[in-house]
Amino acid sequence: MNKRDRKALGVIASRLDELVGEFEGLTAELEELKSAEREKFDNMPEGLQQGERGQSIEAAAEALESAYGNLEEVNSQLGDCVSTLAGIE
Repeated sequence: MNKRDRKALGVIASRLDELVGEFEGLTAELEELKSAEREKFDNMPEGLQQGERGQSIEAAAEALESAYGNLEEVNSQLGDCVSTLAGIE
């Protein structure tokens, strides 16, 4: 790899590293939201959980949990990518 390509690779790796940090922050924020929504549902009386509002809250909690898992996976893959790029000489 020549000097110009190493420099370009360094820029890409730096930008990806910034994205990892951004994704970590977003993951933490999303985790708070999903936990709050799940707690809201779990703290409802059982009768209300079965109602329209309870079902809506549960669906939102499940969607947030799914999105959180996806975001965690993307964050992990970005970290793997940064590690791979760091190993290139």
